[in-house]
Amino acid sequence: MLVKICGLNTAATLDAALAGGASHVGFVFFPPSPRNLDFDTAAQLAARVPDHVARVGVFVDPDDLLLERAAPLLDVIQLHKATPARAAAIRAKLGKNVWAAVAVKTRGDLDAAPGFVGAVDRLLYDAKTPEDAALPGGMGLRFDWSLLAGFRHPLPWALSGGLDPDNVADAIARTRTALVDVSSGVESAPGVKDMDKIARFLKAAQS
Repeated sequence: MLVKICGLNTAATLDAALAGGASHVGFVFFPPSPRNLDFDTAAQLAARVPDHVARVGVFVDPDDLLLERAAPLLDVIQLHKATPARAAAIRAKLGKNVWAAVAVKTRGDLDAAPGFVGAVDRLLYDAKTPEDAALPGGMGLRFDWSLLAGFRHPLPWALSGGLDPDNVADAIARTRTALVDVSSGVESAPGVKDMDKIARFLKAAQS
């Protein structure tokens, strides 16, 4: 089972994710987020990650300068609010594995997924946030997992949105996802990761 612990911003919580067997660790590059990292901190954390664990950078409609500065620290570029054309251009320019988030509230939202074929390497089905929300994710919202039932996924995919140590096993069983992504579900406050919750989440997902 692949597990991404996202929004890590301290050495201690990063080490907890690594010790628990996370396959991916996420670093946020989006100033409005309480999990946003400056480049010095990001570089220090990225240097602690062993080669077998993927370093994922999370971006919201980023400009080229931000991407170019962050890319050397990363294995994967995760894009929110990006069109297929923009995602494809980033993938071609940086030569990195690229994921695109698909915000889901209704079954119709999944219609956006096929448009990313040839543009990205993986889709991330995340809960759609309100139109006036400051953040596109990391708010503890979840969508109805039954919307994925019978859906023909056009690309490898991951499940995100509202996951926590208590519901992740059920989410995996119901959706048959191969990769789960958590951020606020392993926090004690916005942007403050909880090492015990990280450990519990990883154990539950891998069970």
